[in-house]
Amino acid sequence: MTSSMPASEADRGGRPERSVLMSTYPPTPVTFVRGEGTRLYDEDGRRYLDFLSGLAVTALGHCHPVVTEAIAEQARTLVHVSNLFGNVVGPDVAATLDRLIGDGTGAGGRVFLANSGAEANECAIKLARRWAGPGRYVVVSAYGSFHGRTLATLHATGQPTKHEPFQPLPEGFRHVAWDDLDALERAVDGSVVAGVLLEPILGEGGVNPPAPGFLTAVRRLCDERGALLMLDEIQTGLGRTGRWFAFQHEGIMPDVVTMAKALGNGVPIGACWARAEVADAFRPGDHGSTFGGQPLAAAAAKATLAVMEEADVPALARTSGAQLREGLDGLPGVAGVRGQGLLLAAELEVPVAKEVTARALAAGLVVNAVTEKAVRLAPPLLVSSDEIEEALAILGQVLGEHRVADRGPRRGGPPPTGTA
Repeated sequence: MTSSMPASEADRGGRPERSVLMSTYPPTPVTFVRGEGTRLYDEDGRRYLDFLSGLAVTALGHCHPVVTEAIAEQARTLVHVSNLFGNVVGPDVAATLDRLIGDGTGAGGRVFLANSGAEANECAIKLARRWAGPGRYVVVSAYGSFHGRTLATLHATGQPTKHEPFQPLPEGFRHVAWDDLDALERAVDGSVVAGVLLEPILGEGGVNPPAPGFLTAVRRLCDERGALLMLDEIQTGLGRTGRWFAFQHEGIMPDVVTMAKALGNGVPIGACWARAEVADAFRPGDHGSTFGGQPLAAAAAKATLAVMEEADVPALARTSGAQLREGLDGLPGVAGVRGQGLLLAAELEVPVAKEVTARALAAGLVVNAVTEKAVRLAPPLLVSSDEIEEALAILGQVLGEHRVADRGPRRGGPPPTGTA
Protein backbone atom coordinates (compact mmCIF):
# COMPACT_ATOMS: atom_id res chain seq x y z
CA MET A 1 0.00 0.00 0.00
CA THR A 2 1.38 3.44 -0.90
CA SER A 3 1.27 6.33 1.53
CA SER A 4 -1.23 8.19 -0.69
CA MET A 5 -3.62 5.28 -0.96
CA PRO A 6 -6.21 4.76 1.80
CA ALA A 7 -6.28 1.26 3.21
CA SER A 8 -9.88 0.81 2.08
CA GLU A 9 -8.88 1.49 -1.53
CA ALA A 10 -5.93 -0.81 -1.77
CA ASP A 11 -5.63 -4.56 -2.00
CA ARG A 12 -2.64 -6.84 -2.01
CA GLY A 13 0.44 -5.43 -3.73
CA GLY A 14 -0.69 -1.84 -3.29
CA ARG A 15 -2.92 -1.95 -6.37
CA PRO A 16 -6.14 0.09 -6.37
CA GLU A 17 -9.32 -1.92 -6.00
CA ARG A 18 -11.86 -2.08 -8.82
CA SER A 19 -13.83 0.63 -7.01
CA VAL A 20 -11.77 3.24 -8.85
CA LEU A 21 -13.25 1.94 -12.11
CA MET A 22 -16.74 2.82 -13.32
CA SER A 23 -19.21 0.22 -12.13
CA THR A 24 -20.12 -0.99 -15.61
CA TYR A 25 -19.30 -4.62 -14.80
CA PRO A 26 -20.62 -6.79 -11.98
CA PRO A 27 -18.32 -7.64 -9.07
CA THR A 28 -16.11 -10.61 -9.83
CA PRO A 29 -14.91 -13.20 -7.35
CA VAL A 30 -11.67 -13.85 -9.26
CA THR A 31 -8.88 -11.70 -10.67
CA PHE A 32 -6.81 -13.47 -13.29
CA VAL A 33 -3.17 -12.52 -13.57
CA ARG A 34 -1.76 -14.98 -16.12
CA GLY A 35 -2.89 -17.17 -18.99
CA GLU A 36 -1.30 -19.97 -20.99
CA GLY A 37 -3.19 -21.95 -23.61
CA THR A 38 -6.51 -23.04 -22.13
CA ARG A 39 -5.39 -22.21 -18.59
CA LEU A 40 -5.87 -19.11 -16.47
CA TYR A 41 -4.21 -18.41 -13.11
CA ASP A 42 -5.52 -16.16 -10.33
CA GLU A 43 -3.64 -14.07 -7.79
CA ASP A 44 -3.17 -17.07 -5.53
CA GLY A 45 -1.72 -19.15 -8.33
CA ARG A 46 -4.85 -21.28 -8.62
CA ARG A 47 -5.36 -22.80 -12.06
CA TYR A 48 -8.59 -22.64 -14.08
CA LEU A 49 -9.69 -24.28 -17.30
CA ASP A 50 -10.98 -21.54 -19.60
CA PHE A 51 -14.00 -22.69 -21.61
CA LEU A 52 -15.18 -19.16 -22.32
CA SER A 53 -12.06 -17.76 -24.07
CA GLY A 54 -12.77 -14.22 -22.94
CA LEU A 55 -16.15 -14.48 -24.68
CA ALA A 56 -14.83 -16.32 -27.74
CA VAL A 57 -11.83 -14.00 -28.09
CA THR A 58 -8.74 -16.07 -27.29
CA ALA A 59 -9.51 -18.63 -29.97
CA LEU A 60 -5.91 -19.87 -30.02
CA GLY A 61 -5.66 -19.90 -26.23
CA HIS A 62 -3.90 -17.44 -23.99
CA CYS A 63 -0.55 -16.00 -25.06
CA HIS A 64 -0.09 -18.18 -28.14
CA PRO A 65 3.67 -18.03 -28.78
CA VAL A 66 3.38 -17.15 -32.48
CA VAL A 67 0.99 -14.27 -31.80
CA THR A 68 3.04 -13.10 -28.82
CA GLU A 69 6.21 -13.04 -30.89
CA ALA A 70 4.47 -11.15 -33.71
CA ILE A 71 3.24 -8.53 -31.25
CA ALA A 72 6.70 -8.18 -29.71
CA GLU A 73 8.39 -7.90 -33.10
CA GLN A 74 5.89 -5.30 -34.32
CA ALA A 75 6.27 -3.35 -31.05
CA ARG A 76 9.98 -3.19 -31.74
CA THR A 77 9.36 -2.00 -35.32
CA LEU A 78 6.37 0.35 -35.61
CA VAL A 79 3.40 0.59 -33.27
CA HIS A 80 1.27 3.31 -34.83
CA VAL A 81 0.93 5.78 -37.66
CA SER A 82 -2.15 7.78 -38.55
CA ASN A 83 -4.48 6.27 -41.12
CA LEU A 84 -3.51 9.30 -43.20
CA PHE A 85 -0.65 6.98 -44.12
CA GLY A 86 -0.61 3.31 -44.94
CA ASN A 87 1.04 0.47 -43.11
CA VAL A 88 2.29 -2.79 -44.50
CA VAL A 89 0.32 -5.13 -42.20
CA GLY A 90 -3.33 -4.06 -42.45
CA PRO A 91 -3.72 -4.89 -46.16
CA ASP A 92 -2.43 -8.43 -45.48
CA VAL A 93 -5.13 -8.92 -42.85
CA ALA A 94 -7.82 -7.53 -45.18
CA ALA A 95 -6.70 -9.81 -48.02
CA THR A 96 -6.80 -12.90 -45.80
CA LEU A 97 -10.27 -12.05 -44.50
CA ASP A 98 -11.56 -11.54 -48.03
CA ARG A 99 -10.13 -14.92 -49.05
CA LEU A 100 -11.69 -16.70 -46.08
CA ILE A 101 -15.07 -15.04 -46.63
CA GLY A 102 -14.84 -16.40 -50.17
CA ASP A 103 -14.24 -19.84 -48.62
CA GLY A 104 -10.63 -19.84 -49.70
CA THR A 105 -10.97 -18.38 -53.17
CA GLY A 106 -11.54 -14.71 -52.38
CA ALA A 107 -14.81 -12.80 -52.37
CA GLY A 108 -13.71 -9.63 -54.16
CA GLY A 109 -14.77 -7.39 -51.30
CA ARG A 110 -13.15 -4.65 -49.26
CA VAL A 111 -12.43 -4.36 -45.56
CA PHE A 112 -12.50 -1.55 -43.01
CA LEU A 113 -10.36 -2.32 -39.96
CA ALA A 114 -11.72 -1.08 -36.63
CA ASN A 115 -10.98 -1.57 -32.94
CA SER A 116 -13.91 -3.71 -31.83
CA GLY A 117 -17.09 -5.50 -32.80
CA ALA A 118 -19.23 -2.49 -31.94
CA GLU A 119 -17.11 -0.33 -34.24
CA ALA A 120 -17.36 -2.92 -36.98
CA ASN A 121 -21.16 -2.88 -36.68
CA GLU A 122 -21.21 0.94 -36.59
CA CYS A 123 -19.33 0.82 -39.87
CA ALA A 124 -21.90 -1.61 -41.30
CA ILE A 125 -24.86 0.54 -40.22
CA LYS A 126 -23.34 3.71 -41.67
CA LEU A 127 -22.38 1.89 -44.84
CA ALA A 128 -25.94 0.62 -45.30
CA ARG A 129 -27.35 4.14 -44.99
CA ARG A 130 -24.72 5.56 -47.36
CA TRP A 131 -25.31 2.78 -49.89
CA ALA A 132 -29.11 3.03 -49.76
CA GLY A 133 -29.23 6.82 -50.06
CA PRO A 134 -31.53 9.47 -48.56
CA GLY A 135 -34.77 8.18 -47.03
CA ARG A 136 -33.65 4.57 -46.70
CA TYR A 137 -32.06 4.44 -43.29
CA VAL A 138 -33.81 1.66 -41.34
CA VAL A 139 -31.91 -1.44 -40.22
CA VAL A 140 -33.93 -4.49 -39.17
CA SER A 141 -32.51 -6.84 -36.54
CA ALA A 142 -33.78 -9.57 -34.25
CA TYR A 143 -35.08 -9.60 -30.72
CA GLY A 144 -32.55 -11.30 -28.48
CA SER A 145 -29.63 -10.17 -30.59
CA PHE A 146 -26.51 -8.40 -29.38
CA HIS A 147 -24.63 -6.03 -31.67
CA GLY A 148 -22.69 -3.73 -29.33
CA ARG A 149 -22.92 -0.99 -26.72
CA THR A 150 -22.45 2.24 -28.68
CA LEU A 151 -25.74 4.11 -29.11
CA ALA A 152 -26.41 2.89 -32.63
CA THR A 153 -25.37 -0.71 -32.01
CA LEU A 154 -27.25 -0.65 -28.72
CA HIS A 155 -30.44 0.18 -30.60
CA ALA A 156 -29.63 -2.47 -33.19
CA THR A 157 -29.41 -4.89 -30.27
CA GLY A 158 -32.82 -6.46 -29.83
CA GLN A 159 -33.00 -6.31 -26.05
CA PRO A 160 -35.43 -3.55 -24.94
CA THR A 161 -34.29 -3.73 -21.30
CA LYS A 162 -30.87 -2.52 -22.42
CA HIS A 163 -32.48 0.41 -24.27
CA GLU A 164 -34.50 1.90 -21.43
CA PRO A 165 -31.77 3.79 -19.50
CA PHE A 166 -30.48 5.49 -22.63
CA GLN A 167 -33.54 6.93 -24.33
CA PRO A 168 -33.83 8.52 -26.76
CA LEU A 169 -31.75 6.24 -28.94
CA PRO A 170 -30.86 7.00 -32.58
CA GLU A 171 -33.74 6.44 -35.00
CA GLY A 172 -33.81 3.85 -37.70
CA PHE A 173 -34.01 0.40 -36.11
CA ARG A 174 -36.75 -2.24 -36.15
CA HIS A 175 -36.78 -5.56 -34.39
CA VAL A 176 -38.54 -8.78 -35.28
CA ALA A 177 -38.80 -12.17 -33.64
CA TRP A 178 -35.73 -14.32 -34.17
CA ASP A 179 -35.98 -16.99 -36.84
CA ASP A 180 -39.38 -15.66 -37.99
CA LEU A 181 -39.36 -15.15 -41.74
CA ASP A 182 -42.97 -13.91 -41.85
CA ALA A 183 -42.16 -11.17 -39.33
CA LEU A 184 -39.09 -10.22 -41.31
CA GLU A 185 -41.08 -10.03 -44.55
CA ARG A 186 -43.49 -7.60 -42.87
CA ALA A 187 -40.66 -5.48 -41.48
CA VAL A 188 -38.47 -5.14 -44.58
CA ASP A 189 -40.15 -2.28 -46.39
CA GLY A 190 -38.01 -1.65 -49.42
CA SER A 191 -38.80 2.07 -49.41
CA VAL A 192 -37.14 2.80 -46.07
CA VAL A 193 -35.16 -0.30 -45.07
CA ALA A 194 -31.48 -0.18 -45.98
CA GLY A 195 -30.45 -3.52 -44.53
CA VAL A 196 -31.05 -6.52 -42.31
CA LEU A 197 -28.49 -7.14 -39.55
CA LEU A 198 -28.44 -10.64 -38.05
CA GLU A 199 -26.19 -12.89 -36.01
CA PRO A 200 -26.10 -16.30 -37.76
CA ILE A 201 -26.42 -17.77 -34.26
CA LEU A 202 -27.73 -15.64 -31.40
CA GLY A 203 -24.89 -15.49 -28.91
CA GLU A 204 -25.92 -13.60 -25.79
CA GLY A 205 -29.49 -14.38 -26.73
CA GLY A 206 -28.89 -17.98 -25.65
CA VAL A 207 -26.74 -19.53 -28.44
CA ASN A 208 -29.78 -20.09 -30.64
CA PRO A 209 -29.20 -21.15 -34.25
CA PRO A 210 -31.99 -20.48 -36.76
CA ALA A 211 -33.84 -23.25 -38.53
CA PRO A 212 -31.97 -24.67 -41.54
CA GLY A 213 -32.72 -22.58 -44.62
CA PHE A 214 -33.59 -19.40 -42.68
CA LEU A 215 -30.54 -17.44 -43.78
CA THR A 216 -31.05 -18.58 -47.37
CA ALA A 217 -34.61 -17.27 -47.22
CA VAL A 218 -33.41 -13.97 -45.74
CA ARG A 219 -30.87 -13.66 -48.55
CA ARG A 220 -33.69 -14.10 -51.06
CA LEU A 221 -35.88 -11.56 -49.25
CA CYS A 222 -33.12 -8.96 -49.18
CA ASP A 223 -32.57 -9.42 -52.92
CA GLU A 224 -36.29 -8.98 -53.59
CA ARG A 225 -36.60 -5.84 -51.44
CA GLY A 226 -33.27 -4.26 -52.39
CA ALA A 227 -31.88 -4.38 -48.85
CA LEU A 228 -28.41 -5.37 -47.73
CA LEU A 229 -27.93 -8.65 -45.88
CA MET A 230 -25.47 -7.83 -43.10
CA LEU A 231 -24.26 -10.68 -40.89
CA ASP A 232 -22.71 -10.06 -37.49
CA GLU A 233 -20.08 -12.80 -37.30
CA ILE A 234 -18.29 -11.15 -34.41
CA GLN A 235 -18.71 -14.22 -32.21
CA THR A 236 -19.39 -16.92 -34.82
CA GLY A 237 -16.67 -16.02 -37.32
CA LEU A 238 -13.15 -17.34 -37.89
CA GLY A 239 -13.73 -21.04 -37.42
CA ARG A 240 -15.82 -21.02 -34.24
CA THR A 241 -18.82 -22.90 -35.70
CA GLY A 242 -16.90 -25.38 -37.84
CA ARG A 243 -16.65 -23.22 -40.98
CA TRP A 244 -14.64 -20.05 -41.38
CA PHE A 245 -17.94 -18.17 -41.12
CA ALA A 246 -21.32 -19.46 -39.98
CA PHE A 247 -23.09 -18.29 -43.15
CA GLN A 248 -20.98 -20.76 -45.12
CA HIS A 249 -22.99 -23.62 -43.59
CA GLU A 250 -25.86 -22.48 -45.83
CA GLY A 251 -23.81 -21.65 -48.89
CA ILE A 252 -25.01 -18.06 -49.15
CA MET A 253 -23.02 -14.86 -49.67
CA PRO A 254 -23.98 -11.83 -47.57
CA ASP A 255 -23.38 -8.22 -48.61
CA VAL A 256 -21.64 -7.21 -45.38
CA VAL A 257 -19.85 -9.28 -42.72
CA THR A 258 -18.58 -7.93 -39.40
CA MET A 259 -15.88 -9.62 -37.32
CA ALA A 260 -13.90 -8.96 -34.17
CA LYS A 261 -13.57 -11.22 -31.12
CA ALA A 262 -11.16 -13.92 -32.34
CA LEU A 263 -9.43 -11.76 -34.91
CA GLY A 264 -6.56 -10.56 -32.72
CA ASN A 265 -6.64 -13.47 -30.22
CA GLY A 266 -7.07 -10.90 -27.45
CA VAL A 267 -5.61 -7.78 -29.07
CA PRO A 268 -8.47 -5.35 -29.86
CA ILE A 269 -9.26 -5.32 -33.58
CA GLY A 270 -12.49 -5.54 -35.58
CA ALA A 271 -13.33 -5.60 -39.26
CA CYS A 272 -16.22 -4.81 -41.57
CA TRP A 273 -16.12 -6.57 -44.94
CA ALA A 274 -18.45 -5.56 -47.80
CA ARG A 275 -18.95 -6.46 -51.42
CA ALA A 276 -16.91 -4.03 -53.51
CA GLU A 277 -19.93 -2.26 -55.03
CA VAL A 278 -21.37 -1.76 -51.53
CA ALA A 279 -18.05 -0.66 -50.02
CA ASP A 280 -17.67 1.88 -52.82
CA ALA A 281 -20.57 3.87 -51.33
CA PHE A 282 -18.11 5.23 -48.77
CA ARG A 283 -16.07 8.24 -49.83
CA PRO A 284 -12.95 9.57 -48.08
CA GLY A 285 -14.04 11.18 -44.83
CA ASP A 286 -17.30 9.22 -44.51
CA HIS A 287 -15.82 6.90 -41.90
CA GLY A 288 -12.55 6.43 -40.03
CA SER A 289 -10.76 5.42 -36.86
CA THR A 290 -7.67 6.75 -35.11
CA PHE A 291 -6.42 3.34 -34.06
CA GLY A 292 -8.30 0.96 -36.36
CA GLY A 293 -5.95 -1.29 -38.31
CA GLN A 294 -2.83 0.18 -36.73
CA PRO A 295 0.32 -1.94 -37.16
CA LEU A 296 0.41 -3.51 -33.68
CA ALA A 297 -3.17 -4.80 -33.74
CA ALA A 298 -2.87 -5.79 -37.40
CA ALA A 299 0.30 -7.77 -36.67
CA ALA A 300 -1.56 -9.70 -33.98
CA ALA A 301 -4.42 -10.40 -36.41
CA LYS A 302 -2.05 -11.44 -39.21
CA ALA A 303 -0.29 -13.93 -36.93
CA THR A 304 -3.60 -15.20 -35.53
CA LEU A 305 -5.02 -15.83 -38.99
CA ALA A 306 -1.81 -17.60 -40.08
CA VAL A 307 -1.96 -19.98 -37.12
CA MET A 308 -5.67 -20.54 -37.68
CA GLU A 309 -5.16 -21.51 -41.31
CA GLU A 310 -2.20 -23.77 -40.55
CA ALA A 311 -4.14 -25.55 -37.81
CA ASP A 312 -7.37 -25.67 -39.86
CA VAL A 313 -9.40 -24.42 -36.90
CA PRO A 314 -12.80 -25.02 -38.56
CA ALA A 315 -12.02 -28.74 -38.72
CA LEU A 316 -10.85 -28.71 -35.10
CA ALA A 317 -14.06 -26.94 -34.07
CA ARG A 318 -16.13 -29.61 -35.79
CA THR A 319 -14.26 -32.50 -34.16
CA SER A 320 -13.91 -31.01 -30.69
CA GLY A 321 -17.41 -29.56 -30.83
CA ALA A 322 -18.87 -32.99 -31.51
CA GLN A 323 -17.03 -34.43 -28.51
CA LEU A 324 -18.13 -31.58 -26.24
CA ARG A 325 -21.74 -31.75 -27.44
CA GLU A 326 -21.96 -35.50 -26.88
CA GLY A 327 -20.48 -35.14 -23.40
CA LEU A 328 -22.81 -32.31 -22.42
CA ASP A 329 -25.81 -34.28 -23.60
CA GLY A 330 -25.03 -36.97 -21.05
CA LEU A 331 -24.62 -34.71 -18.01
CA PRO A 332 -27.20 -34.68 -15.20
CA GLY A 333 -29.62 -31.76 -15.32
CA VAL A 334 -28.93 -30.94 -18.99
CA ALA A 335 -32.15 -30.82 -21.01
CA GLY A 336 -30.47 -30.25 -24.37
CA VAL A 337 -27.48 -28.80 -26.20
CA ARG A 338 -27.59 -26.26 -29.03
CA GLY A 339 -25.13 -24.34 -31.16
CA GLN A 340 -22.50 -25.33 -33.71
CA GLY A 341 -18.85 -26.33 -33.52
CA LEU A 342 -17.31 -24.92 -30.36
CA LEU A 343 -20.04 -22.37 -29.67
CA LEU A 344 -22.47 -24.37 -27.57
CA ALA A 345 -25.05 -23.84 -24.86
CA ALA A 346 -26.20 -26.45 -22.39
CA GLU A 347 -29.89 -25.89 -21.65
CA LEU A 348 -30.57 -26.85 -18.03
CA GLU A 349 -33.72 -28.46 -16.71
CA VAL A 350 -34.20 -25.67 -14.14
CA PRO A 351 -33.26 -21.96 -14.19
CA VAL A 352 -30.05 -22.15 -12.20
CA ALA A 353 -27.47 -21.32 -14.86
CA LYS A 354 -25.95 -18.44 -12.88
CA GLU A 355 -25.46 -20.61 -9.84
CA VAL A 356 -24.03 -23.46 -11.90
CA THR A 357 -21.47 -21.16 -13.57
CA ALA A 358 -20.48 -19.77 -10.18
CA ARG A 359 -20.02 -23.28 -8.78
CA ALA A 360 -18.06 -24.29 -11.86
CA LEU A 361 -15.77 -21.30 -11.40
CA ALA A 362 -15.21 -22.28 -7.78
CA ALA A 363 -14.32 -25.75 -9.06
CA GLY A 364 -11.83 -24.35 -11.59
CA LEU A 365 -13.85 -24.12 -14.81
CA VAL A 366 -14.70 -20.83 -16.56
CA VAL A 367 -18.05 -20.78 -18.41
CA ASN A 368 -20.90 -18.28 -18.29
CA ALA A 369 -24.68 -18.04 -18.12
CA VAL A 370 -26.38 -16.46 -21.13
CA THR A 371 -29.92 -16.99 -19.86
CA GLU A 372 -31.43 -18.27 -16.63
CA LYS A 373 -31.27 -21.83 -18.00
CA ALA A 374 -28.40 -21.76 -20.54
CA VAL A 375 -24.67 -22.13 -19.90
CA ARG A 376 -22.43 -20.99 -22.76
CA LEU A 377 -19.24 -22.85 -23.65
CA ALA A 378 -16.74 -21.41 -26.12
CA PRO A 379 -13.32 -22.93 -25.39
CA PRO A 380 -10.21 -22.16 -27.43
CA LEU A 381 -10.35 -23.80 -30.85
CA LEU A 382 -7.08 -25.62 -30.06
CA VAL A 383 -8.59 -27.28 -26.98
CA SER A 384 -7.50 -30.89 -26.51
CA SER A 385 -9.66 -33.97 -26.08
CA ASP A 386 -8.34 -34.43 -22.52
CA GLU A 387 -9.23 -30.84 -21.63
CA ILE A 388 -12.77 -31.37 -22.90
CA GLU A 389 -13.09 -34.47 -20.71
CA GLU A 390 -11.74 -32.48 -17.75
CA ALA A 391 -14.32 -29.72 -18.31
CA LEU A 392 -17.12 -32.26 -18.62
CA ALA A 393 -16.02 -33.93 -15.40
CA ILE A 394 -16.14 -30.61 -13.52
CA LEU A 395 -19.52 -29.67 -14.97
CA GLY A 396 -20.86 -33.15 -14.31
CA GLN A 397 -19.77 -32.95 -10.68
CA VAL A 398 -21.24 -29.47 -10.25
CA LEU A 399 -24.55 -30.41 -11.85
CA GLY A 400 -24.73 -33.69 -9.95
CA GLU A 401 -24.08 -32.01 -6.60
CA HIS A 402 -26.63 -29.35 -7.40
CA ARG A 403 -29.27 -31.93 -8.16
CA VAL A 404 -28.65 -33.67 -4.86
CA ALA A 405 -28.34 -30.52 -2.75
CA ASP A 406 -31.01 -28.29 -4.18
CA ARG A 407 -33.19 -28.44 -7.26
CA GLY A 408 -34.36 -24.84 -6.92
CA PRO A 409 -32.59 -21.49 -7.45
CA ARG A 410 -30.34 -20.41 -4.62
CA ARG A 411 -29.57 -16.86 -3.61
CA GLY A 412 -26.33 -15.14 -2.76
CA GLY A 413 -23.94 -16.93 -5.10
CA PRO A 414 -21.32 -15.07 -7.13
CA PRO A 415 -22.52 -13.40 -10.36
CA PRO A 416 -22.11 -14.91 -13.83
CA THR A 417 -18.66 -14.61 -15.37
CA GLY A 418 -19.65 -11.98 -17.93
CA THR A 419 -21.76 -10.94 -20.88
CA ALA A 420 -21.32 -9.84 -24.46
